[in-house]
Amino acid sequence: MSSDETYSRMRKNQRHHGPVFHIIMWIILFVFLLILMGCGMFAYYAATAPKISYHTLSSDNSTTIYDKNGKVISRLGMQNRDYVKQQDIPDNLKNAIISIEDRHFYSDKGVDPIRIIEAAGSDLIGSGGGLQGGSTLTQQLVKLSVFSTKSSDQTLKRKAQEAWLAIKVDRDYSKQQIMEFYVNKVYMGNNSYGMQTASQLLFHKPLNKLDLSQTALLAGLPQAPVAYNPVHNPKYAQMRRDTVLEAMVRNKSISRAQADQAEKESVKKGLHTKNVDKTPTQKDEKYADGYISQVIQELKNKGYNLTSGNKVYTNLDMSTQKHMYKLANDKNSGMDFPNKNFQIGATMVDPHNGKVVSMLGSRKQNVLFGLNRAVQTDRSSGSTMKPLMDYGPAIEYLKYPTYQPIKDTPFTYPGTGKELNDFDNKHEGTITMRQALIESRNIPAIRTLQAVGIPQATNFLNGLGMKFKQPLDLQNGIGAYISTEQEAAAYAAFANGGIYHKPYMINKVVTPTGEAKHYGSTSHRAMSTATAFMMTDMLKGVMTDPKGSGTAAKIDDLYEAGKTGTVQYPGNYLGKFPKDASMDSWFTGYTKNLSLSVWTGYDRPLEDGHYVSQSQTKIAQKFYKETMEKASENLPNENWDKPSDVVKTHKDHATQYYIVGYPGDSDAKVSHNSTQSEQASNDKSVVNNNSNSSQNKNESKTDDDATSGGTSAANEETPNDDNKNNSTNNNQDNNNQTDNSQNDGNQTNNTQNKNPQGTQSQPTNVDNENNNGGNSNP
Repeated sequence: MSSDETYSRMRKNQRHHGPVFHIIMWIILFVFLLILMGCGMFAYYAATAPKISYHTLSSDNSTTIYDKNGKVISRLGMQNRDYVKQQDIPDNLKNAIISIEDRHFYSDKGVDPIRIIEAAGSDLIGSGGGLQGGSTLTQQLVKLSVFSTKSSDQTLKRKAQEAWLAIKVDRDYSKQQIMEFYVNKVYMGNNSYGMQTASQLLFHKPLNKLDLSQTALLAGLPQAPVAYNPVHNPKYAQMRRDTVLEAMVRNKSISRAQADQAEKESVKKGLHTKNVDKTPTQKDEKYADGYISQVIQELKNKGYNLTSGNKVYTNLDMSTQKHMYKLANDKNSGMDFPNKNFQIGATMVDPHNGKVVSMLGSRKQNVLFGLNRAVQTDRSSGSTMKPLMDYGPAIEYLKYPTYQPIKDTPFTYPGTGKELNDFDNKHEGTITMRQALIESRNIPAIRTLQAVGIPQATNFLNGLGMKFKQPLDLQNGIGAYISTEQEAAAYAAFANGGIYHKPYMINKVVTPTGEAKHYGSTSHRAMSTATAFMMTDMLKGVMTDPKGSGTAAKIDDLYEAGKTGTVQYPGNYLGKFPKDASMDSWFTGYTKNLSLSVWTGYDRPLEDGHYVSQSQTKIAQKFYKETMEKASENLPNENWDKPSDVVKTHKDHATQYYIVGYPGDSDAKVSHNSTQSEQASNDKSVVNNNSNSSQNKNESKTDDDATSGGTSAANEETPNDDNKNNSTNNNQDNNNQTDNSQNDGNQTNNTQNKNPQGTQSQPTNVDNENNNGGNSNP
């Protein structure tokens, strides 16, 4: 055949096929390419699917929390699960599950194309017929084991991986094993997982003792455990049970007569209604309630799902934690708590690394994960603030020696008529910084802060992990709104030579696929070794000097240092409570190995009788002593070594220290027991304006009735009923109310947040900025 004839025939064929043929060919090619792309995408998704193992399928999907020794302390999301083996699963239950969930279970290969088509058709015509979408029982098991069940997470990638893993599971395990995994994996409501658990919870008997009606009810629960709860929603529970029974009839698992008889039975038959809403807990969970609540917060901040089956390894020392709990809750602990409403918050950290060793968020609390007072920032710290904002910065920036002369003479806050006083309404003249700190005198502390300046003091606090929404002022030098966790971490920097470690609880998280993520603290130098050593040496005297405010916390033969803090009522409340009553009492102390901060007081301190008496202010010290003594038993007892740039000397009848090259004014003289008249001079108006000593937003009035003997800086805002009932959730944005406070007996102007703590607040993130208050005394 000639070339011309061949060409002519090709042209005829093209004319014969026409444009329709070409369109069809392009469609076929397009479909082929789509299939090819789909196969490629499926292969990629399958290759990147999570690992799935026997442990993944058989274990619960709760978040398991461990202490530092690897002992389980809590299971979040699956605190109650009674595992049942396949041979103990009744045939009626298997048949009910298969009938309602996957009729082709025994014949499919993990995925069921026929079921997918049936489900799609049912959706189109609007008749469910008892089917639950296109997923097989195996696919549902995979989803429960390694994937989120949220509808928003059902992406194409997730569905492809789910299908691939279902095929793999069907290949690796028998149908009976898969049924066992499913029966024990499904969520049955009320923090219980697995049908055996639900059987015990609802009917107080095992699965093999249930009748047909009860079995059908359990088989239908996983679709909507809350909606089909037979106690709270019996009508819907009955409808769901009957749907299961009808599916069993269609699947020829039971007879029509059996179904009719079972449907006549009340869904409430045999129910143990008292157990339905019961939430089981781990044995040790109550001891570490506050700690666990913060672990939950850390997990959420890191983006972990609490129901994803993660293993969370923490820094918790359960021995110390139990001891703290028993001290706070046992009536024979010797702590002398006045009543069950008297509360406590405490945090212990390791100065070497920032690990939170233990945390107590409350006492006599029956609410799981209720208010965690250890991390609340709505109570003034009192004079525990002095080392952090006044004296620490003075050594760091001004190179003050421990014998620095400071005037304890009449003082009025600049620009106001508000006079600052101490508990005894006396002035000691010019005294050393060491003496001022040991006795927790207020005026020397504020004068020191004036010399440092608010900007530098704020910078020092920022270095210790404390950031505040509103600018600080002079009054904050004797009280600020911080938590025990923040204080324990800040004082830990004194203990370890000046390094601040951000406190943290989670050491490692292991996902269900075996991926381990390790965590640690972010750290930086917050002060020089000289500052840390000299502060520690002075704070030792708080506990050892006869005039020290923290002698009740002293542990025999243990090298330690610490500071007290108490806060008196606002001036307009002094008539309602005893003269020596306080709102809060603190003690924060440390060794080279541990740092512990303790707060005590009432959630609603403005209510009648909710005050801390003078003797009860020692409870914080006693709690510190008992806790630190026990925790230090097996740890080395080491003293702090003097840095090479610190010089030891002897002044004012005591061993003193100064930084090389900064001995201070060697000719300065200090006086003791000087009268107020001897030192009055011009000190009232001497102010360094760079201290930014403007008052808080609420401008205060003069309180002529203050027991301090002078005018106070108390804000005259009259509390309303809400003051008694408001609960606090970190109180980040409260306006501050300035009030007359007493720290270790020293009266001063203190800022108190408007909203006292409540009882249902959630755990606080320690990194949140705090709305910091005004003055508090030691």
